[in-house]
Amino acid sequence: MSLLSAKNWSVGYAKKILLDGIELDVCAGEIVTLIGPNGAGKSTVLKSLTRHLASLGGTVYVDGRDFRGIPHKEFATKFSVVLTERLKTERMTCREVVETGRYPYTGFFGRLTERDRAIVRESLAMVGGETLEELPFGAVSDGQRQRILLARAICQQPQIMVLDEPTSFLDIRYKIELLSILRRLAAERNMSVVLSLHEIDLAAKISDRIVCVCGDRVLRAGTPEEIFCGDTVRELYGIRAGDYNALFGSVELEKPAGTGRVFVLAGGGSGIPVFRALQRRGIPFSTGILGENDVDYQVARALAYTTVSVPAFCSVEEEALVRAAAEMQRAGGLLLACAQFGPVNARAAELETIAARQNLPIWRRAEEIPRGEARP
Repeated sequence: MSLLSAKNWSVGYAKKILLDGIELDVCAGEIVTLIGPNGAGKSTVLKSLTRHLASLGGTVYVDGRDFRGIPHKEFATKFSVVLTERLKTERMTCREVVETGRYPYTGFFGRLTERDRAIVRESLAMVGGETLEELPFGAVSDGQRQRILLARAICQQPQIMVLDEPTSFLDIRYKIELLSILRRLAAERNMSVVLSLHEIDLAAKISDRIVCVCGDRVLRAGTPEEIFCGDTVRELYGIRAGDYNALFGSVELEKPAGTGRVFVLAGGGSGIPVFRALQRRGIPFSTGILGENDVDYQVARALAYTTVSVPAFCSVEEEALVRAAAEMQRAGGLLLACAQFGPVNARAAELETIAARQNLPIWRRAEEIPRGEARP
């Protein structure tokens, strides 16, 4: 049974519906991530879920109860929130900000018990915030502030945590740590997490399910394996130039214009940095001979003018060698990215001999190739 579910739910501002007919189910211990372009409505969904905005239609259920009927204090024990808005703290220390997460459990005067203080300390430790607790909240960095707000949300001990772009101000170390904390909370405390992320590569790694928010509707929802395949990401973000590789979770910029002016002998990951270096220099290239299970093949499909390939797990045979040699001759030069050859790609090594026999220039680094033309 779902802990949180939305049925034919409509959200928006000032009584104007932005997204209509939302269907959402979140089970205990599950992480659900909203992705989509800027202005698509992700924050509106989250603010409506936490009752910062009034719902404009349909119903949201928490433990089978209409969430509109849950009293505010009880609602605060079920939901904790980390939003992007600046918190007005009136010179509070970081520890005092975290302590406010215990207020739903205190009496009229908001006095904390020793158990409350222990939970505060535990929450600060979980986000690595012990050294920050006596500092003024308004004086710490954006990344540190985000960690303190996460500690406050953890301190609240909710059933459901809602976070709006929680990684926005964090460097890569703290992005990883924050998402690891959320994964632990889901696994160890059976907490449900609903969040929005711009980093779709991270969304694919942390989420149990993905919801694609696209302007006036939910475009698609499903597991990461269902979402990050085919053209869903291209359609969701309206990608026209460049490419998103769902397998790697990486973005490639638009390939250089024109036909290949150098042939890159690649394989086993040796080609990827070379492909990107040539792309930055604006030099169109062809490449091969790559197995379709080779990591280089994935990036070559996005950046190369032509990719000479063989089926996955198949050896390079005469036919592929002839195709590669013809493309290399047409391009007018060979760049050696791959230095090691085994039984599967052994024949690809013959391209260097063929290039030398044809008096084609041979390079070993992308920087050696003049920008204007492939031939020196």
